[in-house]
Amino acid sequence: MLRRSSVVYTTILSAFVATAIGCSSASTSALVPRSGAAGILQIPQSAGSWTTKAPMPTARYGLAVGVINGIVYAVGGFEGTTELKTLEAYDPSTNTWTAKAPMPTARFELAAGVVNGKLYAVGGYNGRPLDTLEAYDPATDSWTTEAPMPTRRYGLAVGVIGGKLYAVGGKRVKHSVLSTVEAYDPTTNTWAVKASMPKARYWLAAGVVSGVLYAVGGRENTGHDSMQAFNSSTNTWTNRADLPSRRQLMAAGVVNDKLYSIGGQDDFPFSSVNLQYNPTTNSWTTKTPMPTARTFLAAGVVNGIIYVVGGTNDDHGRIGLSTVEAFNPR
Repeated sequence: MLRRSSVVYTTILSAFVATAIGCSSASTSALVPRSGAAGILQIPQSAGSWTTKAPMPTARYGLAVGVINGIVYAVGGFEGTTELKTLEAYDPSTNTWTAKAPMPTARFELAAGVVNGKLYAVGGYNGRPLDTLEAYDPATDSWTTEAPMPTRRYGLAVGVIGGKLYAVGGKRVKHSVLSTVEAYDPTTNTWAVKASMPKARYWLAAGVVSGVLYAVGGRENTGHDSMQAFNSSTNTWTNRADLPSRRQLMAAGVVNDKLYSIGGQDDFPFSSVNLQYNPTTNSWTTKTPMPTARTFLAAGVVNGIIYVVGGTNDDHGRIGLSTVEAFNPR
């Protein structure tokens, strides 16, 4: 049984079989939308392809990822019994990893966002929920501590709109799941409270498409299949098409104005599912599944390729993965 942060949940490792993974012509079985889902899952003519990349030097899960100038930065996480300060950088052009200055505060279940060439590590858990905000500058390979987030939390998600970080959801203590949204402005080093999400949840994912933040899946008492969209200019939320099935602890990435939800888990099995959301049609489409089923993973996008990093598929929660797999939607 996987036990972390005073949270107990059970996972059952299941086998996922995909035919012709890595071929653009590969097809996958369509998932059946849950009741109330808008849009119909379809089998796309081109489902995209996966390739395996150089493994991350430090195997871990519950990490966060940000991309700066074409470099993928993997920060924090958990391995075995240890919260990590680790920061490692992946260069897709050379398929190599480099160790960088460690984060001041060891933590996992954090979130990250990039503004003006700096990586911001937000919240997380290290024996207790954190309000910590630390910024990494790759130009100097150094960290600074910024204004703490008003609400301590872990299992949150972050999206960037108009040069501001939007921290959504998360969990504060056991049985305290949040709908909280707080926005950080790096130019003033201040936080502001925004309209709460319609549904409280943690272990969700977030992506920004055309200036709109999409909060995807997550968990309250059970997994969520819901998705809502946040318009920062009106400070309002709207419901969008549900996920085809309940999902939590997945990764998200945006390519060509499409949002991808990859991996994670329902209440039980680890997932290799790869779904694409089209905001224009408000519908989900299946894509080629990820080669390695896993949860607690993270992702970053470089030149239209989604790099999926780390995670775990150990049902005891003791073994992190160093796995890196890249998805080309084309």
